[in-house]
Amino acid sequence: MAKINRRARSFINDFREFAVKGNVVDLAIAFIIGGAFGKIVTSFVQDLIMPLMNPLITLPGQDWRTISIGPGIAIGRFFGSIVDFLIIAFVLFVTIQALQKFKRKEQVAAELPSSDSHLVAQERLTEALNHLTQTLETRNPQI
Repeated sequence: MAKINRRARSFINDFREFAVKGNVVDLAIAFIIGGAFGKIVTSFVQDLIMPLMNPLITLPGQDWRTISIGPGIAIGRFFGSIVDFLIIAFVLFVTIQALQKFKRKEQVAAELPSSDSHLVAQERLTEALNHLTQTLETRNPQI
């Protein structure tokens, strides 16, 4: 009985450590934000983009999303889902590209070298000495 209690406590402690780790919490937050962002993107596609696209893809006498082949094969809805996916993928691509461009600008600003002329001269001198040492070693291997 004592072994079962120890195993249960060990299992509970292991699970607690796993669930409270930063990665799991970050994943949960990302999942919730992703769901909310998905709703925003879906609304963007359905309410703003598709009303502009529908007149371009019209069929005489019916909505192109209601086309079906035989009973129960809704090919219009399938093509509509493909169009929705392509639009969502494009919007996400543009958003991610903009975020990456913004991050690159931040990284470049953070990586600007110091303009201390003494430090720059010292780095150049060190590089020249290293290069000279390598050249001498290749010419005279006894050194």
